Amino acid sequence: MSGSPARYKVRGRFDRHLARRGGVVELLRLPALLFGALARLRSALYAWRVLPAYRVDTPVVSVGNISAGGTGKTPACVWVVQRLQALGRRPGLLSRGYGRGEQALNDEGLLLQRLLPGVPHVQDPDRVAGARRLEAMGVDAIVLDDGFQHRRLVRDLDLVLVDATRPWGLAAVGEGAEPVKAMLPRGLLRESPRALARATALVVTRSDAVTSERLACLTGELRALAPGCPVALARHAPAGLFGLEDEQLSPRDPGELDGAEVDLLSAIGNPEAFETTVTDLGATVVCHRAFPDHHVYQSADLEGLGSRPVVTTAKDAVKLHGMQLPLLVLDVALEIVEGESMLQKLLEGLPESTRARERAALHEGLHG
Repeated sequence: MSGSPARYKVRGRFDRHLARRGGVVELLRLPALLFGALARLRSALYAWRVLPAYRVDTPVVSVGNISAGGTGKTPACVWVVQRLQALGRRPGLLSRGYGRGEQALNDEGLLLQRLLPGVPHVQDPDRVAGARRLEAMGVDAIVLDDGFQHRRLVRDLDLVLVDATRPWGLAAVGEGAEPVKAMLPRGLLRESPRALARATALVVTRSDAVTSERLACLTGELRALAPGCPVALARHAPAGLFGLEDEQLSPRDPGELDGAEVDLLSAIGNPEAFETTVTDLGATVVCHRAFPDHHVYQSADLEGLGSRPVVTTAKDAVKLHGMQLPLLVLDVALEIVEGESMLQKLLEGLPESTRARERAALHEGLHG
């Protein structure tokens, strides 16, 4: 049973204006045309090998998308790392580190550190240099977070996520309306949907959050855009509820959300999906205070909260330590509901790193 739609307090989320049609926002179509032309030119320059791409000695698995915003890359990276570990690999994480400032890791990095303890993680805008740093740490597989557009680092697998609830970045506004499908800055597309043809495999996330008819329409469109590219379906499943107080996480029963009135606090790419997850657990969301992705919280952002339980995301929780507000933190995990064996085979087929091959050759020479 789901609660009623929340009353949003949206602060600085320009994407909600982009999702509407008409008015001044349509003036952004001209720079969007320029952005699209530059994106196509850049892609062509890599395809023609005018722009150089560098291969490191360790296999690289990229997890990316074609839109700005939340498609579920962090849970997908966790899934890939855990599958590589199950295969006996020692994977490392590589990301740009957007918004981390002087810190070693940004909010997503801190979350990954909690979810994947002991896994090396390098954040560096120069992904080639970052990959070499990971190699020096002894990893034998690299998971590149948000790497689909980063063509400078050669990858062995390109897993591209498409959010079923808003596949081209923006949600539809109005009953029966088609969502805006446009490049930045008019929309949220970083590349044309035709770029999906470069993918090794497509993963449709939040596939359970749309009707079967809408899902079938989307998968058909994806197969037309990327002929021959396999498509997997995934959902974001609640993985645990925790209390956050005095900078400590304590396990809680997710059942306590059933029938409760709560407020939400989030600064993620897709706050609507977070709200749906909470209401699917039986809660009624009274107010959802949503901020832009990677927002740095200030005390003023939390004023007026606390009369009801406040639920936040695991990504936000790492930035809310010391805010003196008891919080409930909802963890989610990626669950592959169709196509898991295909993705598993792709990971099993990754080549060994140069270092691993050298160790194997040395072992064979010593004991052969």
